[in-house]
Amino acid sequence: MDEERKYWVGFSVFPGIGPVRFKLLLDYFGSAAAAWKAPESVFKNIKLGEKLTDEFIDFRKTFDVDEYLKQLEKLHVSVLTLNNPKYPKLLKEIPDAPFLLYVKGLHNKESIRLDRTIAVVGTRKITHYGEEVTRRLVEGLVAYGFTIVSGMAYGVDAVAHQTAIDCGGKTIAVLGCGIDIIAPPSNARLYHEIAEEGFGAMVSEMPLGLRPNKGLFPARNRIISGLSLGVVVTEGADDSGALITARNAGEQGREVFAVPGPITSAYSKGPLKLLKNGAKLVEDVEDIIEELGIAKNNTSAKTYKVSLPLEFVGLTGEEEKIVEVLRRGPVHIDDIVRASGLTISVAAATITILEMKKVIKDYGEKEYGLCN
Repeated sequence: MDEERKYWVGFSVFPGIGPVRFKLLLDYFGSAAAAWKAPESVFKNIKLGEKLTDEFIDFRKTFDVDEYLKQLEKLHVSVLTLNNPKYPKLLKEIPDAPFLLYVKGLHNKESIRLDRTIAVVGTRKITHYGEEVTRRLVEGLVAYGFTIVSGMAYGVDAVAHQTAIDCGGKTIAVLGCGIDIIAPPSNARLYHEIAEEGFGAMVSEMPLGLRPNKGLFPARNRIISGLSLGVVVTEGADDSGALITARNAGEQGREVFAVPGPITSAYSKGPLKLLKNGAKLVEDVEDIIEELGIAKNNTSAKTYKVSLPLEFVGLTGEEEKIVEVLRRGPVHIDDIVRASGLTISVAAATITILEMKKVIKDYGEKEYGLCN
């Protein structure tokens, strides 16, 4: 590794220097090497603040860059600096692009496509509905040649990564911790598939050994959206971290997609909030393809509808009773009330909700049946 890149790596390990401050250093000193070696008196002229400057001076006295580079080599971790031609072009466009990325991806027989990338994110507490929706959309996106980007968390993230692998596609996992940390531990197998078995790459701007914490996730999320043409939120609460990723996407000029879900589910509130704020509603993969302006001429691409088997809709007890009555064909509301044992008011309200969910439809004259 050349000396200049060596000191880009050194600055990436020091916690007080992010993209903005690193650019300030480059502009002032002309190179990372010059900044790293600058006398203390000169370094203080750039007005990083006395405390931060003192911390950096102490850090560079004790930190062994060469030993750290040996660790990276041993772990088969490469680095991509912002000025490297191989740095992802989409990510480079965002104003706070990481000045250095740690990357781990071995045995990739085919290169990872970075011009057709899309993020699929959502709740850690995934439901059957969210899992099915995520799988179907990722299957369709992979068929269109997309690289799937996500955050390696429980739930939607893990399902998105694994589905891309199962379909023979590529996936990029962006970590909110050091690239040598497997978090959560239950994703160990997934980590190895992506990092070491040729199914994609692990990416992080965090130095080795840094454990995950909530404060790191917003920074991670802006990389997820920055790497992607758009962000798809399949399921999440109204305070889900996935909404931060979606907000980043909007601020970065990327597309935001959301999948509607049962209005009775807390994990549909995130996508519904996005839809109210102008996100593109996604019923099937073609909605995404159309919005991104990609030609629908890929014969291997299939349409994966999000309409699901009834057992995945997340029905309440009252809803299940009505659905069971309607399995034999269209039924008048009076017969629904008698057969279900519900009061007329409860039955009427439940029917309205089932219509909104597109589980049942009105055949006229107060007769209702299941949607095909």
